[in-house]
Amino acid sequence: MEEEKDRLVVLIGPTAVGKTKLSIELAKKLNGEIISGDSMQIYKGMDIGTAKIKEHEMEGIPHHLIDLKNPSEEFSVAEFQELARKAIASITKRGKMPMIVGGTGLYIQAVLYDDYQFSDIQSDPEIRKELENFLHEHGNLALYERLQEIDPDSAERIHPNNARRVIRALEIFYKTGKKMSEHIKAHEANERYHTAIIGLTMDRDVLYQRIDKRVDEMIEDGLIEEAKSLYDSGVRGVQSAQAIGYKELYDFFDGKASLAEAIETLKKNTRRYAKRQLTWFRNKMNVKWFDMTPPVSMEEKVSEIFHYIAGKLLSEKK
Repeated sequence: MEEEKDRLVVLIGPTAVGKTKLSIELAKKLNGEIISGDSMQIYKGMDIGTAKIKEHEMEGIPHHLIDLKNPSEEFSVAEFQELARKAIASITKRGKMPMIVGGTGLYIQAVLYDDYQFSDIQSDPEIRKELENFLHEHGNLALYERLQEIDPDSAERIHPNNARRVIRALEIFYKTGKKMSEHIKAHEANERYHTAIIGLTMDRDVLYQRIDKRVDEMIEDGLIEEAKSLYDSGVRGVQSAQAIGYKELYDFFDGKASLAEAIETLKKNTRRYAKRQLTWFRNKMNVKWFDMTPPVSMEEKVSEIFHYIAGKLLSEKK
């Protein structure tokens, strides 16, 4: 007899599409609790730049995997996988509906599939040293081009400037003889949960306008001061300092760009990130998409999405 799987709602989509508000309304209807699926909201003190939900916005809905790490600490996919799965089990045990809400596709995907173990492949010091030397001598782009040649699927998901992940993908290939993307695909058939994966999308031009407006609002809300506090605390060369919204302002603090240039770069990088998010979700996950392009009734959209979830998860306990 097939083992009964826990139910899980997953709400994904690009930044600024409206996940936060809709997730709260859905959680109310589903008796749900929310697990942040954003790799940077794990960090304390990085509130504005990561669009972290505010206390009053939660409307009493419990949130998990927020503010667990200091910005100087690293945070891996494997660690997220472990913490998220523990949260899902705990929420389910209390009779609530677990909901993962966020935009970090790799992290969310790692939670959904059994035996998603590529990040547990042991590091090889010699291979890693060779790759780090190559990076030092030739730069990010040359390193990224090696990954594009070897594993274009992984290269599509990793930003060229994220040298840490580029090195990891190359290391996995050189150590195992298999691409990181192949390791991922080998495990995807084993779904751990009975899921309803909801994707929010929006007209591209409208989404980009919303992103630009959100960045302006972040600046007004104190993003520069928040990033400067991180900068002044000596946080450098770590995962958190690479977050969009902070690395661009670091260039301003370092005198490499004017404030206006840094803000414009921040908007551009956020738009590009949103595009990559959509590409990831459409190519890598089995998503039911809902269009949030204005004018749209939030009440009607929540009802429509709830009806879909009910049909998948609530009609009978799978």
